[in-house]
Amino acid sequence: MKNKILVVDDDNEIRNLLEICLSNEGFSVVKACDGQDALDILEKEEFQLIILDVMMPKLNGIEACSKIRRNLNIPILMLSAKSEDMDKIQGIMTGADDYITKPFNTLELLVRVKALLRRAYYFNNSPSSNNLINIDNLCIDQIQHKVTVDNQEISLTSREFDILHILAVNRGVVLSSETIFRKVWKEEYYQSNNTVMVHISRIRDKIEKHMNGQKLIQTVWGVGYKIEK
Repeated sequence: MKNKILVVDDDNEIRNLLEICLSNEGFSVVKACDGQDALDILEKEEFQLIILDVMMPKLNGIEACSKIRRNLNIPILMLSAKSEDMDKIQGIMTGADDYITKPFNTLELLVRVKALLRRAYYFNNSPSSNNLINIDNLCIDQIQHKVTVDNQEISLTSREFDILHILAVNRGVVLSSETIFRKVWKEEYYQSNNTVMVHISRIRDKIEKHMNGQKLIQTVWGVGYKIEK
């Protein structure tokens, strides 16, 4: 069965370019011209990934991403002509899994799309001798790519899950932002990168409110992050 991708961009040329690029790689593509159009389509059809432009009329990508995340946990790759760090951080804080700036290289975009799909649906379904990690009332299920607290499922993006899983597997070990970034994003880390910090903050907001005041992820200032043994 083909992976189905929703492409959301107000630029018709970019929508058509992405359709050709993705279709040539065997993906099934549906196009939307703005955020509201995307939300309407998502009510009727299921997708494995969304490519979402930031600057659009009616409902922009940031707002659309936030609305999508209320109900769906599928990978979201954001597009934007802006390259400033704050735009990237804002996109990530609304729940995006990855970010690429325009003009983009189609080969790089395909690599990112396939990496997101692999992490979300394939890599995490591979057999493992250590599929469940339990930390007090928290359970991380690597096979189902699911996190629960007192059997209540917590909705995490694929990036958030990967970060939590890495910290949980290395309990008691302080991991720097650079180490986490390289392991999760598979990219070079630059000094002013706040991506990991933003993701850690989102994980805390989603999980710790269900843990009776217990702090799950500890910050070791100037060093990195850890989950206590």
